[in-house]
Amino acid sequence: MNEQDEKFLREAITMARAGMERGDGGPFGCVIVKDGLVVGSGNNRVTSTNDPTAHAEVVAIRDACAKLGSFQLDGCTLYTSCEPCPMCLGAIYWARPDRIVYAATRADAADAGFDDQLIYDELPLPPNKRKLPMEQQFGAEAMQVFVEWKGLEGKVKY
Repeated sequence: MNEQDEKFLREAITMARAGMERGDGGPFGCVIVKDGLVVGSGNNRVTSTNDPTAHAEVVAIRDACAKLGSFQLDGCTLYTSCEPCPMCLGAIYWARPDRIVYAATRADAADAGFDDQLIYDELPLPPNKRKLPMEQQFGAEAMQVFVEWKGLEGKVKY
């Protein structure tokens, strides 16, 4: 681990503690860095905002993208106090930073009461075999929108 990684990973951990102490939500923090500067930051705010998507990484991604004026985080490193959960990992992949550096593991989080194992177990299952009932309807109608998207001029690809 290099000096920059140490600095920003400790900053993410500090944000996790501060957010927890303020009562914002769980003990998670995240900073996003580009060219040695923090361009986005966040701590877990799930319980204080009644938003189940307000995980530290998602909050930081929203902050960084707003500041950078982009939906992509190319050239950025995401530092997070804990290995990202499945939702955050999906958001991180969509944002496309260059790398992720994390501190605690998902096993550490599970031991503290933040267990995402159900989600990891459910993802490889076919939709109709998951615990949360899922059913597909109107597939052909929805597919027409994709056909229109494919032919749309001037669209921004992502």
